[in-house]
Amino acid sequence: MYYLPRREFIAQGSAALAALAIFHSRFAQAFPSRAGETVIPWLDQPQPNPVPAVIQSQLVWEDLDSWVTPNEKFFSIAHFDRPTIDANAWKLEIDGLVKKPLSLSLADLKARARQEVVFTVECSGNHGFPFFTGGIGNARWAGTPLAAILEEAGVKEDGIEVVFWGTDVGDIALKDNNRDVKMHQNFARSMSLADATNPNNILCYEMNGAALPAPNGFPVRLIAPGWYGIANVKWLKRIEIRNRRFMSLLMARDYVTIREEEHNGETVWAETSVGRALLKSAPARVTRGDAGYRITGAAWGAPIAKVEVKIDDGPWTEATIDHAEEAEFAWKVWYLDWKDPSKGEHTVTSRATDTSGKVQPAMDDPVIAKKHTYWESNGQVTRRVSIA
Repeated sequence: MYYLPRREFIAQGSAALAALAIFHSRFAQAFPSRAGETVIPWLDQPQPNPVPAVIQSQLVWEDLDSWVTPNEKFFSIAHFDRPTIDANAWKLEIDGLVKKPLSLSLADLKARARQEVVFTVECSGNHGFPFFTGGIGNARWAGTPLAAILEEAGVKEDGIEVVFWGTDVGDIALKDNNRDVKMHQNFARSMSLADATNPNNILCYEMNGAALPAPNGFPVRLIAPGWYGIANVKWLKRIEIRNRRFMSLLMARDYVTIREEEHNGETVWAETSVGRALLKSAPARVTRGDAGYRITGAAWGAPIAKVEVKIDDGPWTEATIDHAEEAEFAWKVWYLDWKDPSKGEHTVTSRATDTSGKVQPAMDDPVIAKKHTYWESNGQVTRRVSIA
């Protein structure tokens, strides 16, 4: 088992490949690339990944050339083991405080109403470590609505919490009142009943026109648009309804943000469990073409109103958002033509503003500077590039 505590860090067959190729040909055209342009690598490359079993793959920002992230380039994280699941034998149990417990096969789920959503999934620790800057990807997810299944099961009146249990499992050592406790537990996260029955949530079995890949949760995972990746539970095996808040390893002891807050002149230390995604943007790449230099990036985590770019210590300049392909929960790709940059090293920073007027915070903003954990790392991203 590979797991990092709070202070250290935490498909199938030719038919599927053919479907994926068709999907890419349809959706890879919107990205604002220019024929013949050359990508200039960032100077500040991520450090070597010290936990390859935990973080199996990451997005390489310089390779971002399509609105949809191909399955083979999509990031994958496992907190415990990476289970091998027989789809023919797999069942999803819905139990706990329900009037009608259910046991559903993959075929049962596929026979139900189908729903698709394009959703950009980001790990809340993305950009929280020098080796982890590509924990993000945008995909078209397909499955069946979760709310209808919960309605069929019939949640009892005292049911308030929906727990999603994964097949992945590991041993966790804890110290409790000087006793050594070893917990053998499955991955588990929960939502309130109101959050779980959001009509956007799906039990997902398909990714970008192909069966859900094993690294991304085969055969079925939760897709909860608008939430950080940790809440989108992979390798699902059980959905349980409880009558009290569920406090798991990955909700109460880890994936917890600790922040200093000011209240009436007093500093209060607050701990909150990671949940919904936050407003964010990042420069993806700088390219050089016959028409000059261009900076391209993405913005996500909220309805985006605009994105601005700052080069070195210059003014903020509004970028152009590419509207060729868009979706409510998907990132927006943006670009800024960079006129006659001087030779030498430069910094490139982006910031997004959402439709309510909220601005992506700078790294010295108290909401970031007074945060003492690496989760919810949505501060402004600065990259370094050299112009020859």
